[in-house]
Amino acid sequence: MEIKNQSGVEYWKKLVVILCLGWVAIWIYRTVLTPIYPEIQSALGDISDTQIGLIATFYFAAYCGGQIPASIVVEKMGQKLTLLCGFSLFTIGTLVIANAASINMVYAGSLLSGLGCATFFCSAYSLSGEHVPQERRAFASAIVNSGSAVGMGIGLVGSSVLVKNMDMAWNNVLYISAAIIFVMVIVFALVIKPNQAAKQATEAKADTNTATTAAEPQGTSLLKPELVAVYFLYFCTCYGYYMIVTWLPSYLQTERGFEGAAIGGASALVAMIAVPGALFFSSLADKFKAKAVKMVVTLEIAGALMLAFTVLSPNTTALMISLLVYGFLGKMALDPILISYVTERAPKVRMARALAVFNLAGMSSSIIAPPLTGLISDLTGSKAIGFYLSAGLLVAGAVFFVLINLRASKKPEVQTA
Repeated sequence: MEIKNQSGVEYWKKLVVILCLGWVAIWIYRTVLTPIYPEIQSALGDISDTQIGLIATFYFAAYCGGQIPASIVVEKMGQKLTLLCGFSLFTIGTLVIANAASINMVYAGSLLSGLGCATFFCSAYSLSGEHVPQERRAFASAIVNSGSAVGMGIGLVGSSVLVKNMDMAWNNVLYISAAIIFVMVIVFALVIKPNQAAKQATEAKADTNTATTAAEPQGTSLLKPELVAVYFLYFCTCYGYYMIVTWLPSYLQTERGFEGAAIGGASALVAMIAVPGALFFSSLADKFKAKAVKMVVTLEIAGALMLAFTVLSPNTTALMISLLVYGFLGKMALDPILISYVTERAPKVRMARALAVFNLAGMSSSIIAPPLTGLISDLTGSKAIGFYLSAGLLVAGAVFFVLINLRASKKPEVQTA
């Protein structure tokens, strides 16, 4: 009996909505601090830019480090309990920052928040992988992912208006964030159903696996070639994205002459145009599943070209066209297709762990890309090489991905010969 039958026909739609809201809550937190760094520095005393930058470092280091442990907890305890524990910890971390009297308390809160958020990705997409019909899976993932763009907009605009325009104390926006996160704990508790049948099926499968491990081919592992290829491709995809998120405003200001609101407006447009791109391409991927690999490679090559054209564009109009096309074709358009690719090829009893490795591969770029691009800028006086490096990685990832998939598609023919 299929899991989705006992959950009800409409259950997967409820899941898609609440998982989208989960990303909204996470991205409100991720972006709510960045516009008010000066106010935090003023409130906490003589705090340097380097110390402020470490706030994100603590968060993302904990987020990346928590991926694999979180996936193991999902496999042992289920997605619902994992999410409840994770978002409770996320709420506590946010409250620690709201009550911080020193930068070290902010770091501690960021660490707890990162660990709490680490439970979301593997829980959310293993849930959708189990319950969303296969023919709607990529589109559903695109809807879930759109929560990140919505949350980003709310966090950036909300904290700027409340603190800078309405003179609200900086820590009050953290209390608001904590309230939103806690509401999600309640929503997860009410909506997500513990699936005892799925747990029993997993345990039975685990017993069967224990008896047949010696006979299983290497292809059933999390490191079979198709999965390794998509992990590497996702690293390359996210590298360009986090390079853009971190350094695009500075590049526009220092090297392309943008000023004032035009800097933030251009960066926000890149994020917002990604939502319709994700919905459009995920819908195509669901309709033409056999063409998914070709679609991924096409999007990656096109994204690489747009990153290069961003630097090569001779005027502001061409520059903005390049950025908007990159946003439409970039990471958010690829995320649902790649997530669907992973859930269809990963061993079912290890789906959460495969998604954790996939996300860890991508998010590791958030630790590497910003400082490496900064180093390149320090050495050369320009961030242009950083854009070219990102474009080159996209091409390398696409080539590796298509070669591995071509080899995999020929394997059945060889076995039957």
